[in-house]
Amino acid sequence: MTQFTLLAWDYTDEGALERRMGCREKHLEDLRELARQGHFISGGVILDDDGKMIGSNVHCRFESREALEAWLETEVYVTEKVWEHIDVREIKLFDPNA
Repeated sequence: MTQFTLLAWDYTDEGALERRMGCREKHLEDLRELARQGHFISGGVILDDDGKMIGSNVHCRFESREALEAWLETEVYVTEKVWEHIDVREIKLFDPNA
């Protein structure tokens, strides 16, 4: 499987943080399921200098870029307009056990 990293930046309008918080539990629930399926590797929130959530970083693996894009079409942070810009890159994560 191909590994990817996503740097996903939130919208910056006044309601952006409220939208994020409104669907955060669903987002985390979906990531747990993605992990059970073997697609989610790691990730977390990106914070600004004041500790405010402004984006996300996700490491994942899919059979193809198309499979990743198909998942993104259903990702709640995309459908609920939390993530405005998503930079996707293919990566190879270091495995200290290899």
